[in-house]
Amino acid sequence: MATTHIADSHDRIRVQGAREHNLKNVSVDLPKRRLTVFTGVSGSGKSSLVFGTIAAESQRLINETYSAFVQGFMPSQSRPDVDVLEGLTTAIIVDQERMGANPRSTVGTATDVNAMLRIIFSRLGSPRIGSPNAFSFNVASISGAGAVTMEKGGKQVKERRSFEILGGMCPTCEGRGSVSDFALDELYDAEKSLAEGALTVPGFSMDGWYGRIFAALLPMETPIRDFTDEQMHLLLHEEPRKVKADGVNVTYEGLIPRIQKSMLAKDREAMQPHIRAFVDRAIVFRACPACAGTRLNETARSSKISGKSIADVCAMQITDLAEWVRGIDDAGIAPLVEKLVDTLDSFVQIGLGYLSLDRPTGTLSGGESQRTKMIRHLGSPITDATYVFDEPSIGLHPHDIQRMNQLLLKLRDKGNTVLVVEHKPEMIAIADHVVDLGPRAGLDGGEICFTGTVEALRASGTLTGAHLDDRARLKPTVRAASGALQVRGADRHNLRGVDVDVPLGVLCAVTGVAGSGKSTLIGNYVANRDGVVAVDQGAIKGSRRSNPATYTGLLDPVRAAFAKANGVKPALFSANSEGACPECKGAGIIYTDLGMMATMESVCEVCEGKRFAPAVLEYTFGGKSIAEVLDLSIAEAQEFFSAGDTRIAKAAKILGRLADVGIGYVKLGQPLSTLSGGERQRLKLAIHMLEDADVYVLDEPTTGLHLADVEQLLALLDRLVDDGKSVIVIEHHQAVMAHADWIIDLGPGAGQQGGAVVFAGTPADLVAARATLTGEHLADYVAS
Repeated sequence: MATTHIADSHDRIRVQGAREHNLKNVSVDLPKRRLTVFTGVSGSGKSSLVFGTIAAESQRLINETYSAFVQGFMPSQSRPDVDVLEGLTTAIIVDQERMGANPRSTVGTATDVNAMLRIIFSRLGSPRIGSPNAFSFNVASISGAGAVTMEKGGKQVKERRSFEILGGMCPTCEGRGSVSDFALDELYDAEKSLAEGALTVPGFSMDGWYGRIFAALLPMETPIRDFTDEQMHLLLHEEPRKVKADGVNVTYEGLIPRIQKSMLAKDREAMQPHIRAFVDRAIVFRACPACAGTRLNETARSSKISGKSIADVCAMQITDLAEWVRGIDDAGIAPLVEKLVDTLDSFVQIGLGYLSLDRPTGTLSGGESQRTKMIRHLGSPITDATYVFDEPSIGLHPHDIQRMNQLLLKLRDKGNTVLVVEHKPEMIAIADHVVDLGPRAGLDGGEICFTGTVEALRASGTLTGAHLDDRARLKPTVRAASGALQVRGADRHNLRGVDVDVPLGVLCAVTGVAGSGKSTLIGNYVANRDGVVAVDQGAIKGSRRSNPATYTGLLDPVRAAFAKANGVKPALFSANSEGACPECKGAGIIYTDLGMMATMESVCEVCEGKRFAPAVLEYTFGGKSIAEVLDLSIAEAQEFFSAGDTRIAKAAKILGRLADVGIGYVKLGQPLSTLSGGERQRLKLAIHMLEDADVYVLDEPTTGLHLADVEQLLALLDRLVDDGKSVIVIEHHQAVMAHADWIIDLGPGAGQQGGAVVFAGTPADLVAARATLTGEHLADYVAS
């Protein structure tokens, strides 16, 4: 292993004996106030070292400086499994997790830009309407009266006083900007009667109790189109009421309140696929008619500066807003205006100038979320901190990566230590120091293969070094399309009446700079069609008990096989049901609440972390207990369930897909919370590949993939197309572009400067023309 030595202990972060997850007693020195990039295949241990060890211990130590009372309100953190950590500084984590889908959170509220604008409008807006809260869509206007106790003449007396809180919230939509409605034709077929199965809501069958309950109040043989107004109200809107059905007292409730409670109250990602599909069809969201989607009441919208309300400026593209703010000339708030301009300029510099402040944070991609979080830190006066980034290149076009590199170097040059987990060669190239982990993934990883400079990495012989200068070649021939999905007049968000034919039967790459309209075009006009399965970047929802076996449905046929082989119930082989260890309730971990102190976690002594009751572990299938099966890697399980006596066809099929997407090293029972972003993405891809779809839409499938694994992904995409499927990928990786049969390039820029198809054709034609940013970068890539 090639290494470099950092002599001065005051200028280094020293890690000795790190064993988090798959790390094998790792020891390494990292230079402070330098930019260090961590490389290696997905699952090699990069995140375990950077996030699970260094950043985790830094945050834990900071939390310990607070009082026990304060710590009681903070998430508990156990000490990482490491012998020595020296030279740590405050860790600021800027990860790729999405910012959440709180309907009240926008780009403006998440970065405090809205707060600065509210102050400016409260000072300069005409007419003057009140404090900054009067411009906040999260503060309601309230008026009333109440008793106030005061001291007068040495006596306590009560006086009744009126009060008024002036907030900016629209009372109709309660500051959400949209109202929901039901598409009634998705709830029932008006030509049929209830007895004929008119209801199309999942679970509302007339064969069981629902039929008896409806029959107690409604005519079962009458077509719904002939219902009276009163009957329609009963069917759709009736609040819960007691009725007698077949002599039994039951509760009747109209369809709409029932759906709201049973379906809409759940997180969308937690819904079963058929329920989610129904909700997407049946619920229609439209801009609030009272505030036109601005979230603000009429009073807040009436106050203006230079003819614009705060709603107007929040809807502006940030590049335009920055110029508007520069035009504010008032000495009383000059420092605030200067701070606001700096923040808005940071958005532009980081490649997010195409966003608007009223953009909901839940609609941001992982890469956009990460860069939005960076805004908080770029203007910070803090120095000698440790900034930790998780693949900051995600979602970035090669053109945008150059600007991201400049920002990372700017943070370093302010005297900070910058740690970056990355796969892109363009970002590895700017490193002062490289730490390469591997040699492979999972149990075959967890070792330091190299530390040193980028040039030394190239000559190191490691997997990363060998692939650092990889360049894909254009294919000599491309497949011919078998048809097309037509898109006409697409005008959502920044799309400008786009007409385009998306070819079928081929590998089609949709390209363009971040914010050019790629996701809007494909997500809104292609991905929601029949026969199309979309794999996005959304996080996997699940509890700490969830693992690949439960998430993929693999455990169902495995439990059935165990039950059949041993003559017992399948529920015994579920750690979340009858087979759970009675001590830890199937968690494998005992959580001890220490009041205001951090919750302590310890491995269950009864089941030794295996999660099952001891009696359950005595049952075997193919010579293995259920716990031993869950401890198999996907690759090992694939071999186990393909053998003669232990062959399970359904399990083998699922495992084959998991192996196809390159996560064969992951264990069946590994908690989903321990998977990296790239591993979670490919797990979702494997699940969707099991569905009977004609068209696959993939959103940056190279996310989290090492250079050496991109070739395997391309082979998988080829196999899908060769099997008669159509594959559409939204991608920035030039290797994927070069391998595509057809490219649809959007631009020419981002936001208002984007939204048009600037090229549609073969990769060879795109390179030959070099007429777009994508064409220029792809031409340079294939020529290198």
